Amino acid sequence: MVPTTRATWLRSDRFLARSVARPVSQFLHIEASSGILLVGAAIVALIWANSPWAASYRDLWATELSIDVGGHVISEDLRHWINDGLMAIFFFVLGLEIKEELTNGQLASARNAAVPAAGALGGMLLPAVLYLALNFGGAGADGWGIPMATDVAFALGVLALLGRRVPSELKVLLLALAIVDDVGAIVVIAAFYSDGLAWRWFAVAAGGLLLVALLKRARVRYLPVYIALGLGVWVAMLESGVHATIAGVALGLLAPARPFLPEVDADRIAGELSQDRDVTAAEVRSISFRLRESIPVTEHLENLLHPWTSYLIVPLFALANAGVELSADSLRDAATAPITLGVVFGLVVGKLVGVAGAIALVVRYGGGRLPAGVTSRHILGMAGIAGIGFTVSLFIAALAFERPAFVDQAKIGVLAASVLAALVGSVILLGGHDHPGDDEPSPTTE
Repeated sequence: MVPTTRATWLRSDRFLARSVARPVSQFLHIEASSGILLVGAAIVALIWANSPWAASYRDLWATELSIDVGGHVISEDLRHWINDGLMAIFFFVLGLEIKEELTNGQLASARNAAVPAAGALGGMLLPAVLYLALNFGGAGADGWGIPMATDVAFALGVLALLGRRVPSELKVLLLALAIVDDVGAIVVIAAFYSDGLAWRWFAVAAGGLLLVALLKRARVRYLPVYIALGLGVWVAMLESGVHATIAGVALGLLAPARPFLPEVDADRIAGELSQDRDVTAAEVRSISFRLRESIPVTEHLENLLHPWTSYLIVPLFALANAGVELSADSLRDAATAPITLGVVFGLVVGKLVGVAGAIALVVRYGGGRLPAGVTSRHILGMAGIAGIGFTVSLFIAALAFERPAFVDQAKIGVLAASVLAALVGSVILLGGHDHPGDDEPSPTTE
């Protein structure tokens, strides 16, 4: 007799497992593994920038590339093509993730969203305040947005390395918190780190987004049309003075998060193939189309682009931006520079206290509820790891300052703070044993 194994709930055909749990599990796996690749790219950049071949590192990213379309020329160096161009795709995927979470995920319910939203808000405000406390009135005051960000790939990679000591529910909570944090970072970049607004170009970008919304409402599904419009919106946003990556976020938020055909209909038509012995090519094409229509556009695009952004674009961004030249003089200057200290204190102390404190308050007084199996020690450790700001922090650092010395001080602070935050959070998560009923926040509302 052949023994049979019962499928786990995650692998079952239940709606929640199929539509929510498996996509989230796949997303977490990609983010965790890409975090390791991200660290590797940053290490390579640091070694390269401080090697005998440092000049080749500088020269490579300073290479000018120009595109001439109908007499309109866009000329940027290679680093800016990555930061303004490829990272727009990264921010487009962020927009898709935000839309998916707001529609179908943990942020769709006000009660479920309370904990990650509060944690993200506290983790943005307190780091900015600590940074400004050390830089207020000084030349580095414009960098207050640098310690506000959390790098979800890096952070989830650290949690993955901790293995079974971290409940899966904590990883989902960190993902939701990071998505809210991304919303805040996007608002900060758009409002405070964009150049003077060129209204004519901005009107063109807004018109392109409006046209995308109208085509979506008219149920136009021809992808090349949207790609062409997306490129137009990106160019207009770049020329408007609003950072070009905001075009990616806006387009991601406009993507439909509801399937054109309901899930139950997809289940029914999938069974038609197994019951019909005389299946024609036309029937297969028809059923394939109807099955594709049962998958939300956000989910389809995210599945298509997420591996590319996680395994290629973000590591390439780290390779282009993490290469800070480290010398005894630069490290000595950074150790006492208000910019570096503000970034380190903001990310390491501000994130830990801000995230954990805000979550404790909303759980105790605001009716929030922690996921099952997550204790206050887990929250404290997660808050520490949320201080890994890496990708978006480096991104904002490049926008905040024009002086290379200030940019380097900020980058040194981001690199040092990310390592410290990873160590602090890991020590907290590994430093105790939880028992059922221990360390549960009280009171909670059911």
